Amino acid sequence: MKKIYLVLTFTFFNLLLTNAQVVGTDIGDIAPEIDLPDTKGENQVLSSLRGSLVLVDFWASWCGPCIKEQPLLLKLHNAYPDKLSIYSVSMDTKKALWTAAIAKGKLPWINVSDLKYWQSPVVGAYLLQSVPLNFLVDKNGIIVAKNIHGKALEDKIKSLLESK
Repeated sequence: MKKIYLVLTFTFFNLLLTNAQVVGTDIGDIAPEIDLPDTKGENQVLSSLRGSLVLVDFWASWCGPCIKEQPLLLKLHNAYPDKLSIYSVSMDTKKALWTAAIAKGKLPWINVSDLKYWQSPVVGAYLLQSVPLNFLVDKNGIIVAKNIHGKALEDKIKSLLESK
């Protein structure tokens, strides 16, 4: 009888652990926290955007594909101003280049960077190997899509926001 009790207890706790949500970068994981300074030096915390759909966008001023995607991000930002937040994390190391790219692209959303490039703690937390890279995070902080761009990104955001 003790053996059965131990097996059932072990199975119960094993199920609890395997179904528990974890912080990570896979779809279904809780997005890792980011707490970095914006262009004014004020820290912006990713989790403060909970309650809306958030696009976490890793980019750099020197990244051609990143810059090419900014008009689409601006279009999405303008189409869903109260439902979609964009949290851009720059991998730039020079503030002047970073802020100039923001001004040139007229990017009104949250833009953060610690100007440490690959030494930034977010690189490890998000397993960043190259840019552009993005994560779509739901209102509860759960990753619902990652590394989708162009029409696929537009369609995913539209389906998530217009199905409600």
